[in-house]
Amino acid sequence: MEIDPAASGAVLKRERVRDAILELVEDRRPGDPIPSERALCARLGVSRPTLRAAVDELVVAGVLVREHGRGMFVAAEKITQELVSDRQAFSLPQAAGVWSSRLLEMNTHPAGARVGRKLRISPAAKIHYVARLRLVDGSPTAIEYLHVPADLVPGLTSEELEQGDLYEHLRARHAVDVSEAVQSIEPTVVTRAEADLLDVPELSPALLFERLTTDVRGRAVEYVHSLYRGDRYRIVSRLSLGPRDQAPPSPGGHHPGIPPGDFTTGEPVTFTTRGVVQDGQ
Repeated sequence: MEIDPAASGAVLKRERVRDAILELVEDRRPGDPIPSERALCARLGVSRPTLRAAVDELVVAGVLVREHGRGMFVAAEKITQELVSDRQAFSLPQAAGVWSSRLLEMNTHPAGARVGRKLRISPAAKIHYVARLRLVDGSPTAIEYLHVPADLVPGLTSEELEQGDLYEHLRARHAVDVSEAVQSIEPTVVTRAEADLLDVPELSPALLFERLTTDVRGRAVEYVHSLYRGDRYRIVSRLSLGPRDQAPPSPGGHHPGIPPGDFTTGEPVTFTTRGVVQDGQ
């Protein structure tokens, strides 16, 4: 395979411009302006198209924001969720910020074939369907769609879904002790309706979480799929690649896609990943 020198040079130049802008951002705080495109082109010695291509990447990545008629500004810091390996378990430090919920919809209806399979119940069995908006420091960050068997939590209230942590309510009010969650994560983009709720442009990048939670008796108690803003949320993994004298203490927190406090025991959560290769044929 031959590499086009011109194309390769353009990519490398854009990368150098991107790194230069990132250095500018590191010296500023969220909300601070950065120099205009004209000033940056003169400062970095590049053309307007090259600069805009680099800036576009940083806007999509959630590093910069454009405001029409005002210029470019440093974006708000991303909410970082760290996965810390400890042998075969991951301790989960709490993601930054104050988390809250706003109920968008709640009703009870038959599970249907797809959700019934997920929850291992009859398609005719009743479930509570819940949609709620998750906010961090008052800013919309995620949309969660919950499906919970109605016979497990017959008296589930809107208050439980908006205040406190749901798993603690399940334990204290409904005698349901969650034990394990199997979750997948994949990239996606938001629809127009989702964009309006999350206050981002349509087709913005997002992370799609899908989780099945079981209790200590092995019953499926919750099927959730959640959409997290790609410009506000990131996951960092810390991997232990060799032995150490003493394992660090396990701080409390929550799993990506699981609101803070939903695992309140402070114990490590077993985290297993599996790669899936899509067959393009």
